[in-house]
This record gives sequence, C-alpha cells and structure tokens, in this order.
Amino acid sequence: NDWNEKMGASLRYPADHAAFLKRCHDEGQTRPTPLLLQYGPGDFNCLHQDLYGALAFPLQVAILLSEPGEDFTGGEFVLTEQRPRMQSRAEVVPLKRGDAVVFAVHNRPVQGTKGYYRVNLRHGVSRLRSGRRHTVGIIFHDAK
Repeated sequence: NDWNEKMGASLRYPADHAAFLKRCHDEGQTRPTPLLLQYGPGDFNCLHQDLYGALAFPLQVAILLSEPGEDFTGGEFVLTEQRPRMQSRAEVVPLKRGDAVVFAVHNRPVQGTKGYYRVNLRHGVSRLRSGRRHTVGIIFHDAK
C-alpha cells in the first residue's frame, strides 16, 4: 500500500482476518484481545498503545455502549499525537451511545513540508466523574 511504500515498510497484510491471526499465532501471539471495559466514578484509562507482540494490525475500534450525560459524566475518549520535535497534541473524540471510533494502534502518516513522517498515537479515557461507562474495544491482532 502507499503508506508502506512511503515509509519503506515491507509488511503486507493477508486478504482475510483469519490469515492474519494465523500469522500472529505463528509468532506465539495466541491470546485474543477484544475488550469489554467498565468504568466507574474516579476510573480512567492512561494514555497507551495496544501493542502486545511483534505483529500488530494498524487500526482498532472502540464502541461506546453507554450514553454520556445520562449514564455517566466525564470519561471522554482521548487521543494524543506525539509529534517529533513538537509538543504533543490531544484530541477529545465526542462519542454518543453506539458510536465507534477507528484509530491507529501505533502511529499514522502525516504530510510535512519535506514529505511524510510518522506520528505516534496514544489513546485513553479521561476520569469518570459519575455513573458507569461501558465500551467494547476491538483489537485485530492477538497478544503474546
């Protein structure tokens, strides 16, 4: 694909998910990674990346199962970009019940003045002030 060529990467993904999971298993990554997360008052999820071995699928999905303002307050989905030689930049992604956000697991390409470069991403959830927040996380690679 275009990104791999621009970044000099040689990884190619199989045409179907089962073949990719077989690659994970061949590398010793055999633990499934889908998540059902529950947050209560005071809970949060630190900024992180869901990298669990040598192989990682580049995208993942989070689906909010609760209604903000009704089921909980606080608990915003947060993405940060760690840009080379610049300050990190945070984005809050406003989600409603049933909304999904698709985001990069590790890094994403950004067009700069001298071509493309990688920006590292981390994601998390801000502190819940009240109620209960439920989320499904879908990570397409298995863990070690």
